[in-house]
Amino acid sequence: MGILDKIADVENEISRTQKNKATEYHLGLLKAKLAKYRSQLLETQEKASGKGEGFDVMKSGDARVALIGFPSVGKSTLLNSLTSTHSECASYEFTTLTCIPGVIEYRGANIQLLDLPGIIEGASQGKGRGRQVIAVARTADLVIIMLDASKPDVHRTLLERELESVGMRLNKRKPNIYFKPKKTGGLQITSMVPLTKINEKMTQMILQEYKIFNAEVIFREDCTPDEFIDVVVGNRVYVGCLYVYNKIDQVSLQEVDRLARAPHSVVVSCNMKLNLD
Repeated sequence: MGILDKIADVENEISRTQKNKATEYHLGLLKAKLAKYRSQLLETQEKASGKGEGFDVMKSGDARVALIGFPSVGKSTLLNSLTSTHSECASYEFTTLTCIPGVIEYRGANIQLLDLPGIIEGASQGKGRGRQVIAVARTADLVIIMLDASKPDVHRTLLERELESVGMRLNKRKPNIYFKPKKTGGLQITSMVPLTKINEKMTQMILQEYKIFNAEVIFREDCTPDEFIDVVVGNRVYVGCLYVYNKIDQVSLQEVDRLARAPHSVVVSCNMKLNLD
């Protein structure tokens, strides 16, 4: 059975399992397995794919911003509006086939803005050019997720899921947990705060799934099993994310107001040059 099949099996079992007190340990173990398989998939893809055409972009300037979205949501138009770079844009899908860099000068800072090809559902598993797109996104200091204002919620959920599955944590900080594997001494688990979402038994089960039998763990804050798994895996990328809703000229004022009030969100119309300043 391949890694993708193992991931699908675990995801199906998680979706079938009711969440309650009796199943919390089983779910915690399943999540640990899922994170392990996804990390293995990411490592395999990085070794196999290497650098794709147009994706080997040297990091420059004071910060790097990655533009991510489904095909034809206006990423290239936004890049052309904000920088002097020309990125091919049209109303049909997959206009941008490589990574196109541009530079924004803002208050004395040079910000590198990368227009990445539109990704599709399943990008984290290698569909389309998902591997290369996500590999570049993991190097960014900020991610801009560009969305079509006429179908914002479904697309946002799908994109967040794709990025989450490859270890990107959007608008989150690294949990304040000390974790150090050792050669001997068994598992030493200490908590400096009351734990309401995870306990010592769950912690031990997660570590054993990763074949870790000797380690020191100090919880300096309460956390979920998922957050502890992130610390154990260790390859997570914590990055700020801005949600840009384009084509607001095609939706009602009430919908524009709803989107504008969402956290970390901006509403624009690239074609009509609305709210781009």
